[in-house]
Amino acid sequence: MSRADRPRVVVVGAGFAGFEAARTLCRSVRDQAEVVLLNPTDYFLYLPLLPQVAAGILEPRRVTVSLTGALPRVRVVLGEADHVDLARRLVRYTGPEGETGELTYDRLVLAVGSVNKLLPIPGVTENAHGFRGLPEALYLRDHVTRQIELAAADDSAVREARTTFVVVGAGYTGTEVAAQGKLYTDALVRRQPGGKRLPAPRWLLVDIAPRILPELDRRLSDTAHRVLRGRGVDVRTGTSVTEATPKGVQLDDGEFVGTRTLVWCVGVRPDPLVSEVGLPVEHGRLKVDPRLNVPGHPEVFACGDAAAVPDLTRPGQCTPMTAQHASRQGRVAGHNVAASLGHGETRAYAHHDLGFLVDLGGVKAAANPLGVPLSGPLAGAVTRGYHLAAMPGNRVRVAADWILDAVLPRQGVQLGLVRSYTVPLDTASPELARVPGGPRKE
Repeated sequence: MSRADRPRVVVVGAGFAGFEAARTLCRSVRDQAEVVLLNPTDYFLYLPLLPQVAAGILEPRRVTVSLTGALPRVRVVLGEADHVDLARRLVRYTGPEGETGELTYDRLVLAVGSVNKLLPIPGVTENAHGFRGLPEALYLRDHVTRQIELAAADDSAVREARTTFVVVGAGYTGTEVAAQGKLYTDALVRRQPGGKRLPAPRWLLVDIAPRILPELDRRLSDTAHRVLRGRGVDVRTGTSVTEATPKGVQLDDGEFVGTRTLVWCVGVRPDPLVSEVGLPVEHGRLKVDPRLNVPGHPEVFACGDAAAVPDLTRPGQCTPMTAQHASRQGRVAGHNVAASLGHGETRAYAHHDLGFLVDLGGVKAAANPLGVPLSGPLAGAVTRGYHLAAMPGNRVRVAADWILDAVLPRQGVQLGLVRSYTVPLDTASPELARVPGGPRKE
């Protein structure tokens, strides 16, 4: 088969699902099909370790894996998908310098992932920042460092607000950001010449749910709560934010908390592109069958956060939006696309959860691998071992950073490379920092 006659498979998105779909495809079809991966960045981001970037444990490139390096037989196209034309079988996109382009396809895999979930709370969009992409993590690291440095040089009443940090949302991300952030700011204060005069950094973790990590087993939740409390994190469950201002946040219990830092981790929603495709959706996710195929369109597949995948282990429900499901769905999607091209047989997606892991910083973690509840250093070792095994690259570099962090103090410096206005909360592309005059997609 000549290159011109090969069918083309376009994978949109290089998150957990898209990356695994592309990798499985190129292994299955070899040179019998052209695999094109459309993504705004040239890397796969290992999202679970992003809190460690914000806390100064890992350098940013440690949690990124080069797409061209990891997927040598895949053609990577840089761009953000703007429109899917099902009738003409093409995807329109905008490139990193504002240029537009089109990709035709014989098979399409939609794996565009998710973005920050927004709530109609006054002032949140203007004063909060999310935590879904590398630019947001870099911004938070600089911002937190700057607040401690400014507080050390400031004797006014604003000092306490600068050393107060509010995280809204006590799921995986919010819990890990608060846990890692408290350790980081405590270390920064100790190294400040005027550190003894500074108020102890105060971290608030706020969630309307009755407990933190409400989606996990109660024992994991209790373990995480105990670690955070012991570390000095103020956990406010059954509490919500009613307003955010430049000077602080108003809680629904009547308390106003002065702060210059509001981290929004209330959850995610599917990428807006999904609802614009013109196919049936369920809670913003494309409806697919157990084989990840879109009904009525045998050439279109969807997986990860973009797809409402029937959960065969829990009839009547859809699989949750987790990295564990996304990775495995990506592999099944890649396998089934290859099967639709004559390479193998299709199979349905069915996956029992293997357990959950929450890194709480230092040697602490909460984990239940294969349903066995663990805590303390053992859970920490299991958690880090899992992350090393799950990462598609950079394992040695990540392990080296962990070793160095254990024996050397963290570098508490702000580089100022990511400014507040470049990482707005209300964006459909948290993986990209926005610059004045540059291409913009909302």
